Amino acid sequence: MIGLVHHLKIYACTQPTDMRKGFDGLSGIVAHLLAEDPLSGLLFLFLFLFHNPTRDRMKILYWDRDGLAIW
Repeated sequence: MIGLVHHLKIYACTQPTDMRKGFDGLSGIVAHLLAEDPLSGLLFLFLFLFHNPTRDRMKILYWDRDGLAIW
């Protein structure tokens, strides 16, 4: 279970992102495109857009106390 605090910031990457990206690729986007620290404990939301809107997906990158997590 994840306990989210009420003052948690969520950053969204507005550019469509490749669904195959993992920890390193998404961390690079956070560092370069969003100019934030991926290890800051903030939530970073990435949208993966397809031509069919029913298939659109998202990933969330988050620094948990012992490492990065992707939801």
